[in-house]
Amino acid sequence: MIRIFIHGLESDNKGIKSIFFREHYPDMIIPHFVGELSERMKRLEEVLSGHTNIRLVGSSFGGLMASIFTMENEPRVDRLILLAPAINMLELSDYRLREISIPVLIYHGTKDDVIPLKAVEPIAKKYFRNLTFNKVEDDHFLRNTFPNIDWKKHLGSGLHI
Repeated sequence: MIRIFIHGLESDNKGIKSIFFREHYPDMIIPHFVGELSERMKRLEEVLSGHTNIRLVGSSFGGLMASIFTMENEPRVDRLILLAPAINMLELSDYRLREISIPVLIYHGTKDDVIPLKAVEPIAKKYFRNLTFNKVEDDHFLRNTFPNIDWKKHLGSGLHI
């Protein structure tokens, strides 16, 4: 199994979530993405080229990227975990959108003022057939929620907590 974390638009691979995953999942792929969506998607394709049984964790804009990748490569993806995902931008993208049947888990804060919950939930229900949507009392960064997510359950063994 391959695990990858995709950071948000204004973040990088040295943020709090990346540090957490590096500490607890040393084998997790945590690349740095820059540029427009098309450049980031090209880089993601390169990073995951030849891999299958992929578990993607995408935060914010990284959630948009993870969703697009899964729509284009669903047979290669095992699970999709989205943290306050910017999937409200899916229908504005130039990518071909498809329904996804693999398990999709979303954590989204009710106090998110960057990507409003009301903009994300209908899109998630439209495209993700096997969806678990967790509305949590938190902000866009999921500061309180993120460390308490059952990562071992979602990403498998490997945690060293």
